Amino acid sequence: MGAARLIGLAAALACGAAASQAEVSPLRLCADPANLPFSTNTPEAARQGSPGLYVEIGQALAQALGRPLETVWSLSYFGKRNLRTTLLAGQCDLAVGLPAGNDFMGPRLIFTRPILNLGYALVVAKDRSVGRIDDLAGLRVAVQFNSPPQSLLATRSDITSITAMDPEEAMRKLAAGEADAAFVWGPSAGYINHTALQDRFKLVAVDAPQMQFAAAIGLARKQTTLRDEIDRVLPSLATRIQALSAKYAVAMEPTLALADAGPAKPAATQVTAKSAVQATSNQGEPAKGKEIFNGTCAHCHGPNAVVEDRKINLRRLQIKYSEQMEETYFTAVTNGRPTKGMPAWKDVFKQQDFVDILAYLKTLQEK
Repeated sequence: MGAARLIGLAAALACGAAASQAEVSPLRLCADPANLPFSTNTPEAARQGSPGLYVEIGQALAQALGRPLETVWSLSYFGKRNLRTTLLAGQCDLAVGLPAGNDFMGPRLIFTRPILNLGYALVVAKDRSVGRIDDLAGLRVAVQFNSPPQSLLATRSDITSITAMDPEEAMRKLAAGEADAAFVWGPSAGYINHTALQDRFKLVAVDAPQMQFAAAIGLARKQTTLRDEIDRVLPSLATRIQALSAKYAVAMEPTLALADAGPAKPAATQVTAKSAVQATSNQGEPAKGKEIFNGTCAHCHGPNAVVEDRKINLRRLQIKYSEQMEETYFTAVTNGRPTKGMPAWKDVFKQQDFVDILAYLKTLQEK
């Protein structure tokens, strides 16, 4: 074979390989550029081979599917709105670590099988035994602002809650001796404990309403084919995902059940919603109610009851419940909604406080 023919054959093979490579579209991963232990785009992290748990899971998926990985960076601070402008807008193909289930942005999103269990954790000294919530009695516990742990501990007068704006602050308070325990977002606490505190503390996952969830990979609903492809390769990646969870200190000790999170009250001592409505519903002071609301209730329902999530938008109480609004309100605040993560507030506030808050909420109702 002549030299010219060899050169021509080599060129043809090279062109064919290039064309084949071009036909393989990248797997586009939605990721936050500043959200360790899950993801980061800093050059230092790239050099160290630690771009974050979700990024490394994305890399493993892309390799298993025979596709290059392309990371689409976008801040996840705005949660669902961020997903609407990236994943649902077709800017990327998948997002790792979303709550698996139709109640999260369904039916616009579809999910793979769960790949991780994530949630809140108690962080304590390694020699401290914690078997139930009562073991925290008399302790100072750093809790994350606007979180289920904060709501849960609000029902306990024998536990001193120290509010922190984020897990980093809570862990700093714990490390400095300003708190005896921390009750915060587990993945962040585990990563900080491992990387900054040399595994000084132990983490125990907490099993209670809104404390734990199964995390999966989310895709736009039209991506059923890709979802099925990912589901087929996930079993082969289980060991790898487990190892990555350990690498980023996301894995926690066995779950602590807190079914007895609050002291049980006999039914006879509970305030009935109907009696509360009849006795005091027209005697509230909106100004006082506003002060109480913004000091406590705003943690979950937003300052001045302004919140993006319609499910917890208290400005829509009249629309949702009509003439049952007052009775529904008093039932919720006095006895709580345990399945939704809302504690009973009857041992925290006086009945008149509830009445004042209701009077304030009445001034905000949408028509």
